[in-house]
Amino acid sequence: MARINTNVPAIVAQRTLRQTHRDLQISLERLSSGLRINRGADDPAGLINSEALRAEIAGVNKAISNSQRAINIIATTEGALNEVAALLVDIQGLIVETANNAALSDDEKRANQLQIDSAIESITRIANTTTFAGRKLLNGSLDYVTSGVNPAHLAGVTVTGAQFGNASFIPVTVNVTTSAQKAELFWRHSAVPAGQRIAIEIQGAKGVTTFEWDAGVTMDQIIRAINAESGATGVTAASATPGNASSGIVLRSVGYGSDQFVSVRDLAGGTPFVPEDAAGNPKLRDEGRDAVALINGATARGRGLELMLNTRTLDLSVVLNEAFNTVGVTEFAIIGGGALFQLGPDVSTNQQVNLGVQSVAATKLGNTNVGFLSQIMEGGAFEAMGTPAQQNRASEIVNEAIRQVAVLRGRLGAFERNTLQTNINSLTITMENLTASESAIRDTDFAAETSRLTRNQILVNAGTSVLALANQTAQSVLGLLGG
Repeated sequence: MARINTNVPAIVAQRTLRQTHRDLQISLERLSSGLRINRGADDPAGLINSEALRAEIAGVNKAISNSQRAINIIATTEGALNEVAALLVDIQGLIVETANNAALSDDEKRANQLQIDSAIESITRIANTTTFAGRKLLNGSLDYVTSGVNPAHLAGVTVTGAQFGNASFIPVTVNVTTSAQKAELFWRHSAVPAGQRIAIEIQGAKGVTTFEWDAGVTMDQIIRAINAESGATGVTAASATPGNASSGIVLRSVGYGSDQFVSVRDLAGGTPFVPEDAAGNPKLRDEGRDAVALINGATARGRGLELMLNTRTLDLSVVLNEAFNTVGVTEFAIIGGGALFQLGPDVSTNQQVNLGVQSVAATKLGNTNVGFLSQIMEGGAFEAMGTPAQQNRASEIVNEAIRQVAVLRGRLGAFERNTLQTNINSLTITMENLTASESAIRDTDFAAETSRLTRNQILVNAGTSVLALANQTAQSVLGLLGG
């Protein structure tokens, strides 16, 4: 086996040394880059999986960034609303102070009205100037846009959330199945019996007042006396049949809903003033009723004339106009608007939240039934330094404005706490797991790779020595020639 044209042992040694050199270069590349996969040939399947994980990690990181930015926007909005709420509380205090007619001069009342006007102007200014990175937050630009709302049917529409999906608009059908009612008690007598004295206690949602009438009092006098105290009791009186005092008296709560009531108690004993319900049955207390409706086929909760619906695709409240407070149907459409927040790593409707932020300008706070904040300014229909009736309505308007701002703040706070913060927590855990998975596939295990490097270095040195020996074996033939 002494051949010199083909040195098979050297060829074998070269092949092995070439492979060992390649393994050594791979180990050096992995240790220098920190990556186990530097090119597709290193691990084709692993490369595919790791690239998919990298894409998911990038989406999750952006979703976390989006959520953090949304928290900043909500914080800016809520801070401005806090100032609006403080101004509304000050306005309410000034209205109450102005109502103290006997203790204030006309100049003091005008000064209070001036403060009220200034505070209302500040509220509108805050609504128009609150911005985040150039985007206005409280001027209504982040509110939903509606079309076809009939003001004769609906006194107010507030859309808090709507998911359009692939639709360009959302039709809304409000089908009132049960109308809201005031509490009512009747006294079905044409006149007070001769010689009878009346002493009763009337209580409503605002408070309680006692009334005493001697013999000879007329029905009209009873009605006027009860109405004079309606601001203290929340109960009004009228003829059972309008314009006909002999038809008896009906006592009604000022407002609608189950939280409104009328209660009558006999204080004299044996008084002829025995109240009845609408069916003519003796009854000492009656409560109002909340409206009930189907909105797009789903049952809406009622609070007096207000109807509220909260589903995954639609979150809104509507206030029925008193003239439309009956069984009937009204329709409108949500055609756009809202603040769309991308909170997930994929662009899809189930990873987005659409939120409405209503304008808090003075012309928007309030509703048609009660009135609007701008109307309590000097010269308005319910200016604070006007008549007691105007002052009472001004107070109701401010209370409604305070409620609206508080509800908006509460919704934004709930969105931040229950959606944004929990979303960040969940996405952070997801990112940790995805990063760990991607690292296990793509990153270099330095402990294992340094062991391979040492092995390959030894094999290269050994292979080089073996190749040298293989090259020397052919020279042994010279011994044969010399012999």
